[in-house]
Amino acid sequence: MRQYDYINKPYEYLTSEIVILIASIHEHKGRQDLFIETNADKLNTLLDVAKVQSTGASNRIEGIFTSDKRLKELVHEKSKPQNRSEQEIAGYREILQTIHENYEHITPTPNIILQMHRDLYSYSDISIGGSYKNFNNVIAETDEKGKQKERFIPVPAYQTKNAVEALCQEFAIAINKHEIDPLILIPMFILDFLSIHPFNDGNGRMSRLLTLLLYYRSGYIVGKYISLEMLVEKSKETYYEVLQASSLLWHEEKNNYAPFIKYYLGILLKAYNEFEKRAEHLKKKKISKPERIRAIIDQTLGKITKKEIMDQAPDISKVTVERTLTDLVKNGYIDKVNNGPTTGYVKANK
Repeated sequence: MRQYDYINKPYEYLTSEIVILIASIHEHKGRQDLFIETNADKLNTLLDVAKVQSTGASNRIEGIFTSDKRLKELVHEKSKPQNRSEQEIAGYREILQTIHENYEHITPTPNIILQMHRDLYSYSDISIGGSYKNFNNVIAETDEKGKQKERFIPVPAYQTKNAVEALCQEFAIAINKHEIDPLILIPMFILDFLSIHPFNDGNGRMSRLLTLLLYYRSGYIVGKYISLEMLVEKSKETYYEVLQASSLLWHEEKNNYAPFIKYYLGILLKAYNEFEKRAEHLKKKKISKPERIRAIIDQTLGKITKKEIMDQAPDISKVTVERTLTDLVKNGYIDKVNNGPTTGYVKANK
């Protein structure tokens, strides 16, 4: 059975590129902690928006959909799930909320992972939740012609329990030594979890919930306010590319974690940049909402959509955003680009 080396192997990835990324994230984290400490009451809106975005994005990656209206109702517990997709969305919401509120008390052990998987299916009438896979699974990809081909063969079912136990044990030893930065250890753990693929279903969503849990436990709680799952969804093709690159020769213990580590460092850095941008807008709440919308446009390079503006300023209503955009177009300050779902706005050239 594969050995999980989180003591010596990580030193191979202390390249100049990775060290620079880690140093930048550390700087952002320091500013994050200060802002959260002094402005906790201002962050409730960001927290609420991120919950909806995270729940929707993580499920959409796995082909689980509902309407935006239903998604918000489910996340805010204003409606009961009406079909299997909504049952799984509601389950994700439950675990996400638990992690947000109790991450300091949730240690990533095999039993905790099984409990999380059980709760992922707590609204479903299928009985796969909370049990390891009972048949060998294969990770496949679909080519341009719609044909599926084998990409990776995970750990066989009969080895799964032992593999998860070894994974959690070795990670706990390494993380408690405090010798290797968690920003390297966490992506390694997640890559190994995905390569084990311990469940018949739900492995992708479980990996993203575990990612949040481990980041939060290490002090990187930006995912509460900026949806990491949505950032992964937006870069889904790259995500699958680095997952494939880092899982090559995994069974032979010769795989290269670097692509996956760098990808998640990039996701975290993107989240921190976005957090600081939105935090800056929160500081500007004293100026009028149209002025804040104009400031968002001023800081955007290229096209921005109405939805992107609302994501950056979730406390501003859709009506106010639409009215302000209409006024700015009439005044010649911005130009409207395209129509329909692809409508965007760019600052006018003067």
